[in-house]
Amino acid sequence: MNDDKGHIDCSEAIYRMMEYLDGEMTAADADHLREHLLTCGPCLEEHDVDRVLKELVQRSCPCEEAPPTLRTTIMQRITTICDDGAWTSVTQVRHISEG
Repeated sequence: MNDDKGHIDCSEAIYRMMEYLDGEMTAADADHLREHLLTCGPCLEEHDVDRVLKELVQRSCPCEEAPPTLRTTIMQRITTICDDGAWTSVTQVRHISEG
């Protein structure tokens, strides 16, 4: 997280949202993200969308197992999109896929 005594900005909160939802953060990082969500409506909305999406996938595919390379492929593509730090690219991809 940022060094500013646990303060995080929206781009970092969104970037680490799935890590938070999957329980893969340290307790301190999770606390900082949770605090951010208490004061940031747009990030809380993103959290809710991601949580519902995760629950939907779990309910729809309880016996399905993703191929081992899927996570690696997805992370590589996200990294490619976000290399310049432009979260607008990620937002555009999300809006295109929703449309």
